[in-house]
This record gives sequence, structure tokens and C-alpha cells, in this order.
Amino acid sequence: MVTEDQTSRGRFNHFILIGVLALGIFLRLPPNVFLDGGPLHPFAGLHFAPAFAQVGFDENLYRQYVKTLIERGITSYPDMVEDYIVAQSQLPGAILPPVRFLYIFSGYLWHLLFGAEPLAALQDVASLFSMLTLGLAAIVAWRLSGTTSGLAVAALMAVAPTQLHMSQHALIDGFFAFWALLCLWLLWENLRNPRKGPLLMAFGASLAALVLTKENSFFVGVALLVLLLTNRWLRFGTVTRELLLVTVAGPLLGVVILVFVAGGPNNLMTTYELLVAKASQTPYAILTGDGPWYRYLVDLLLVSPVILILALGSVFRLDLTKKSELYLFTFVAASYLAMCNVKYGMNLRYTNMWDMPLRFLAFSALVALFEPRRRHIWLAIATAFVCAIELRQYYILAVRYPLYELITRDLLHALQILK
Repeated sequence: MVTEDQTSRGRFNHFILIGVLALGIFLRLPPNVFLDGGPLHPFAGLHFAPAFAQVGFDENLYRQYVKTLIERGITSYPDMVEDYIVAQSQLPGAILPPVRFLYIFSGYLWHLLFGAEPLAALQDVASLFSMLTLGLAAIVAWRLSGTTSGLAVAALMAVAPTQLHMSQHALIDGFFAFWALLCLWLLWENLRNPRKGPLLMAFGASLAALVLTKENSFFVGVALLVLLLTNRWLRFGTVTRELLLVTVAGPLLGVVILVFVAGGPNNLMTTYELLVAKASQTPYAILTGDGPWYRYLVDLLLVSPVILILALGSVFRLDLTKKSELYLFTFVAASYLAMCNVKYGMNLRYTNMWDMPLRFLAFSALVALFEPRRRHIWLAIATAFVCAIELRQYYILAVRYPLYELITRDLLHALQILK
């Protein structure tokens, strides 16, 4: 029987969640919404608009791809891939390929639906999927550990600096983070609820979408396979034959679709071969994309110091009874091991998919700091304090300083560690 006190607490939790999501959505609105004459122009002063207002190199390429689709139609996609192959063959360094299909196609669809010009369409898509990631993070945390974790992780994600940064630019990494988090969650649900047809189909579709988004899907795939392999000892749930089949079939479906849109397997293979070969020759990548294995830890410490310290503290408390924490830590650790070994290929924006797991682990550390008596009050205060630090970090990095690329050098300048 539900008591009146429980009902009141439930309503209060819903009120807090709505407030947190509203704040996160507001902070993620693209800058063009606040332009003169826009419906939200009076609130422009409250929005942390980024200081970097130029069009970045990658953003311009995405814009050109969407513009080409608008001018020629979706059936021209194989021609666009062939044009890329010709251009990339003659360039000394790598440029991003059009086979990052799902993000480019989403920008094209946004243009068809709302009439936005290509760059604005891509910015709107990035903003929307950052909002969806926020909502998904709350759902995942709730499913893993209950209402309190759901509320806290939602609050921490609402002001996560890297999440906010990706929502303000026409870049693919926040878009990719949504699909990676969705795959991570659906694998958990399938492990806990074996042989559920809708869950299996959703997991397969999310894997296909991940492959269609970016080649970084390889790192997520490695991490998901590690979770399946370690399940024998860590016992997250039940690995079934059907789940293994879907884990293979989902990415294969994505590859088949990519072969179709690229105009054949030769075009697709040539595109990736050129990308890999030229990436290690790109001057900017050589200058900014290298470093020791712990570079990501350094960059995370610069952007979200309290979150990283708390998350690492939580790692030292892991045991076999903490299934949720073990699951998320294994995902981060496995993908980290793969990503830190890519020569000239490290950038903090590739780690957007770690934002939710790290904040879940950080909140787990906060829970351990307080005794059960009045724990909810102290957790609320501590979470609010961490959120304030996170939001201030974003303000320093992206609003006060014109940060664009999340590389160590620029982070050090933004924080005035280097003058």
C-alpha cells in the first residue's frame, strides 16, 4: 500500500526532475534560437552562448555534404562518396568522410522538415540529440539504480561541460554519444531480461545506427564485446544465443546500408582505407592528437575535475555486488584502452559517450560519503555543489574563452594554466 508520504515524495521527485530537464534543455538550445527577432531573444542573456562563433573546419564539411544532398537529392549519395575519394586521394591529410551517414542524413531531413539552412540544420540536430542524451541518461541511471540515482545523474548531465559544448556546434560527437549510450543501456536490459523480442530488436537497431553514424563505433563494439565476455565472471545477466546473434547482425545491417549508400563495397573500403592512411599524416592531428595513454585522464581532470576524482574514488570501492557500477566501469575501461592506442587520434570530444557512466560512478562515490541518516539531504546539497562547479567550468571554457576543439593545449589556455 502506497502511503501519503510516499506519494508526496514521488510528486516532489517528479517536480525536481522536470526542473532539471528544463534547465538542461534550455542550456542545450542552439545559439540561433536566441538571435535578434527569435522567440527566445529576451532570454538570450540567460543562455551561456559559446564565445566561438565561427564555423569550424569539420562543421563546414558536414554543411557541404548536406548542401550537396539538398541540391542533388538523396540518390546522389554514391556520387558524393566518389567525389570524396577523388578529393581525399589528392590531399596530404585526412578530411571527414561522407559515410558518417546518419548525422548527415539527419541534417538533410531537418532541412526538409523545417527549411533550415544546412549548418543550422546540423546544429539543431546536435542540440536535439544532446537533449535526448540527457533524458536517456536519467532513464539509464534510474533503471540501473533507482529514482535517486536517476535524479542525480540527470542533474549532473544537465550541466556536463562536454555535453553542453557539443550541443552548441554542428559536430557529430554528441550525436554519436546518444547512440553509444543507447546501445550500452539496451545491452544491460537484454542481459537482465533475456529473450525479450522487442528488446533484442531495439538493441540490433541501435547497433546498426551506431555503425551508420561514425567509424568510432568500433571502440563501442569492442567495449560491448568485453562486457559480454566478462559476464561469465561479473554476472551482469544472462548471455543468450539470440543476444549474440543480434550483437553480430546489428552491425552487419549497418555495414550493408553503408555499402548501399556508398555505391558499393569498393567505394566503402576505399573511403576507410584513405581515411586511416591519411589521418596519421594530417599536420593538425600530429600536433594535437598525440600523447601518453593517460592523456584522456588529464583532459577530463581539466574539464570536470570533481567528477573524475569522485568517479576514480568509486572505482576503488568496486566489488561483485555493485553490478551497475561494474558494468559502466568495464565499458569505460575497455573503450578507453582501445581509444588511447590510436596514434594521432585522441580528442576529448570522442569521450562524450563516457559522460553518463562517469557521473553515475561519481554519484556512487557521493552516496558512500554519507551515513544513511539524512543521506538524501546531504546528497542533494553535494550534488548541487558539484553541478555548480560543472556549470562554472563550462562558462570558463566555452563562454569566457572561445574554446572549440577539446584538446589539451586549448583547455590549458582556457583555464589560464598556460598564458
